[in-house]
Amino acid sequence: MLAVTLVPTLRSYLRQQGEIAAMRARVAQQQKDVNALKAERSQWDDPAFVQQQARERLKMVHVGDKTFTVLDGTPQSPTGKGPKVASVPSSAGRNHPWYGQLWQSMVIADNPSAGAARVPAGTTQTPK
Repeated sequence: MLAVTLVPTLRSYLRQQGEIAAMRARVAQQQKDVNALKAERSQWDDPAFVQQQARERLKMVHVGDKTFTVLDGTPQSPTGKGPKVASVPSSAGRNHPWYGQLWQSMVIADNPSAGAARVPAGTTQTPK
């Protein structure tokens, strides 16, 4: 009779202890988050940090300063092959009417790797 009375009570006690441990861990994690946010807030009290953030995030500069923005940070090697450009072969386009050339360009646009031609590095392609 004693076991029947104590088993549910003991089970409830152990479940509650597990919940308390989980809550304590959650409170400890939240305290770490609060401390990190306080440290970040204290950085914003420093005028040098505010200036740095304004330069990086908002691209703000002092009067007379020059700023440069790098659009593509990965440099291309001069000996590397240029980008692929899908185009109709020049010999094939001369003998076809305009609608045939249009159709060929649509076929190439649908599968660019089939009609891709390499453009030499350092050159730009101008439309004709």
